[in-house]
Amino acid sequence: MHLISNALFDDMFLLKLPVLEKILRPILVYFALILLLRVFGKREMAQLNPFDLVVLLSVSNTVQNAIIGDDNSLTGGLLGALALFAINYLTVRFLFRHRNWHEALGGSPTELIQNGKVNHMALAKELITEADLTVVAHRQGFVDVEEIDKCILEPGGTFFMQGKKPAVDDLRHAELVTLIGELRQQVDLLGMEVRKRVN
Repeated sequence: MHLISNALFDDMFLLKLPVLEKILRPILVYFALILLLRVFGKREMAQLNPFDLVVLLSVSNTVQNAIIGDDNSLTGGLLGALALFAINYLTVRFLFRHRNWHEALGGSPTELIQNGKVNHMALAKELITEADLTVVAHRQGFVDVEEIDKCILEPGGTFFMQGKKPAVDDLRHAELVTLIGELRQQVDLLGMEVRKRVN
């Protein structure tokens, strides 16, 4: 029994890798993932289709062994998590103080729709189809892409959309009100003509 408890304790708490390696592995994977997300674009973060979601879900499983190595101990896992939180905190703090590095690492926004016109070159750069853009428009409450005046894909994968002012529905409503007003005038004129002929 004493041997079992010692073995259990060793498996749970004793590191099987050097402490420096347990700290360096998650840090190297962290920066590699940042670089890969920067290279492959913002669309991975936007999760426009099931393929993007599958990639993001698979990445965590794929790099797991690179982070933990041959050590499944509780101490090793907590040390790796601490290293990840620490490097993320230091990176965010550094980028907060050095704004020019923020754009270099995080990327810059991409304007997909400008003044109501779809920017096809920007869509191609971000590997986004017009169908993808329509799906995003629907998620944001727009019926059609034609209702959008401006659409920006932010570095974090979120979309900012601004509708046309006035909105397409408002323009149609205004047109209908004008037509109804014109019809009333014509009906009034016809009514006056009828009364004249009767009298």
